[in-house]
Amino acid sequence: MRVLGVDPGLTRCGVGVVEGVAGRPLKMLGVGVVRTPSAAELGERLVAIERGVEEWLDEHQPQFVAVERVFSQHNVRTVMGTAQASAVAMLCAARRGLPVALHTPSEVKAAVTGNGRAEKDQVGAMVTRLLRLDAPPKPADAADALALAICHIWRAPAVNRLQQAHAAARTPRIPVRKVTR
Repeated sequence: MRVLGVDPGLTRCGVGVVEGVAGRPLKMLGVGVVRTPSAAELGERLVAIERGVEEWLDEHQPQFVAVERVFSQHNVRTVMGTAQASAVAMLCAARRGLPVALHTPSEVKAAVTGNGRAEKDQVGAMVTRLLRLDAPPKPADAADALALAICHIWRAPAVNRLQQAHAAARTPRIPVRKVTR
C-alpha cells in the first residue's frame, strides 16, 4: 500500500509518501513541504498548494491519501487556512478517484507513538525510527505528513473491515423463495 500523507497548512503543507503493509517494515518514498508566501493572496496560495499536491501525486502515484482532520483551535484564521489547504488536498485526490482518509492529530500520535498527546519531537523521533531514517524530517510538518501515512497504513485494514461490516448490515436481505416444479 502506498499512501500520501498530507499535513495541511497555508504556509507549510507537509507531504510524505510511505509504502508498506501493517506488520512489516515501512519505506519512505519521499517527504517535503509545499510552501506558499504569507503575503500572497489566498487564491494564489491555494493554487500553489494544488500544484504542489498534484506534483506529489504525479511523481509517487499513491493508492490512498491520508489528510489530517481539521480540529477546532482558538485561532479561527489558522483553522480556516488549515481547512482550506485540507480541502485542496482532498479535491486533488478525489479528482483522481483516490480514496481519502481523515485522521485526527491524537489518532496519528497514538498510532505512531502510543500516546495521543505526544509532543511533535516525539512524533518526529518515532517516524525516524519506524522509517529507519538518519534524522527526523524537518520541518515538523514533513514528519507529521509521514506520521499520517504510517497511521493510515496501520489502521486501514481494520477500518476496511468495519466499513465492509457496516455495508453488509445496511444491505437489505431479500428472501429467496425456492420454486419447485
